[in-house]
Amino acid sequence: MLEVINDFLSGKVLIALIVGLGSYFTIRSRFVQFRHFGHMFSVFKESLHGQAGQLSSFQALMLSLAGRVGAGNIAGVGIAVTLGGPGAVFWMWVTALVGMSSSFFECTLAQVYKRAEGDGLYRGGPAYYIQHGLKLKGMAVVFSILLLVTYGFAFIGLQSYTVTHSLQNAFAFDPRHTGIVLAVLLAITFIGGIKRIAAVSDLLVPVKTLAYIGVTLYVIGTQIEHVPAMLETIFKSAFGLDPAFGGLLGSAIVMGVKRGVFANEAGLGSAPNVAAVAAVKHPGAQGVVQAFSVFLDTFVICTCTALLILLSGFYTPGFEGDGIVLTQNSLAAVVGDWGRVFVSVALSLFVFTCILYNYYLGENSLQFLSRNRAVLMVFRGLVLALVVWGSMQDLSTVFAFADITMTCLAFVNLMALAMLFKVGLRVMRDYDEQRRAGVKQPVFDSSKFTDLDLDLKAWPSSPSQSAPREQGAAQGTPATQR
Repeated sequence: MLEVINDFLSGKVLIALIVGLGSYFTIRSRFVQFRHFGHMFSVFKESLHGQAGQLSSFQALMLSLAGRVGAGNIAGVGIAVTLGGPGAVFWMWVTALVGMSSSFFECTLAQVYKRAEGDGLYRGGPAYYIQHGLKLKGMAVVFSILLLVTYGFAFIGLQSYTVTHSLQNAFAFDPRHTGIVLAVLLAITFIGGIKRIAAVSDLLVPVKTLAYIGVTLYVIGTQIEHVPAMLETIFKSAFGLDPAFGGLLGSAIVMGVKRGVFANEAGLGSAPNVAAVAAVKHPGAQGVVQAFSVFLDTFVICTCTALLILLSGFYTPGFEGDGIVLTQNSLAAVVGDWGRVFVSVALSLFVFTCILYNYYLGENSLQFLSRNRAVLMVFRGLVLALVVWGSMQDLSTVFAFADITMTCLAFVNLMALAMLFKVGLRVMRDYDEQRRAGVKQPVFDSSKFTDLDLDLKAWPSSPSQSAPREQGAAQGTPATQR
């Protein structure tokens, strides 16, 4: 029954919402992701610099990539190719293109409605822009509960299961022992709060991403003469024009869109929780950075995995097996047996940072529901217990349930985005106007948006007040709101 419900919600309803609304946002914004594509690289460079005591835009990007770049980029792509053929890769690209606009607006709105924490940090996300933008407290509570259940609990157990059993297959490690070691490492990281989580992500995300891209590019480089033909196969298969994959047209679309959505998370409402913590001068800048992360996730990392699989010679139409096995064997077919070990180690790093990301999403939703310190400590204890428990379980039922709750989560977020889209457009136009006027780093002036429920400690009423804001935040000035 769970599988039937899940197939309908995540295989039909979610796809229609993600692609439909993403296309609408793209057209109404005059293709914001294309207009700002070159600008993304300069904003990414600027994001490396932040204020002392505050999280920079780069750190927020690394934390969001910790969640976006995970098992979905390895196992998810493998599943998409297995069930949908090479054409699924094309539909992953299409999903990412429209998803970049959704990510821009959800992360921009998360910045607009964020709240100052009083210690140089901020909190925000869909629950906050639903409450302060739409004035729908009940809807915000529902979103927070769904986020807590899906990411704070279910997905953490699933990630633990994935990494411990991958290491068991590669090194014969006992999953129970691996689960305990993983829980200890996570506990050390959790103690430091969001700053330590961001610092660990700062270190591990670039390492894991660059190492994985480097190895896959090596494989692609050794088969470079076959790349044009493989790209042609991807495009033909996407429209049912390749005889070998003609019967997979429907599956190619469904699997490409579905796996693309779950790989880059654009529109699901998870990334805005992380995007809101950064100290930036204008919400639009963080929207641009987060749209760039969707590009990195799908067009760079997922494409590298797809080409690795398709060029290796291991994959053949009708392959039966899970995504991890397909990716491991594809790499091993080119570089030797150490390829399986490399994929397992890469997956371990991917999953570790994903758990950190999932934990932060759970903590953020919990903080929205309750500020009781004891409740937070209980949550941390439950998360660590789930890590150990998940390492020893078969979690197929939990996974199906989590897929359903995540689809409901996306539905709530996308409805909120649609209702707040005019606000997002106003902020985008303010950002665009300043850039057209020659302002290198646009500044958000809340006096232009007095009709919105903004936190003036997060967004002062004049650009000249930005320095006092940063100083006040670093000294622990309490948050107020209009």
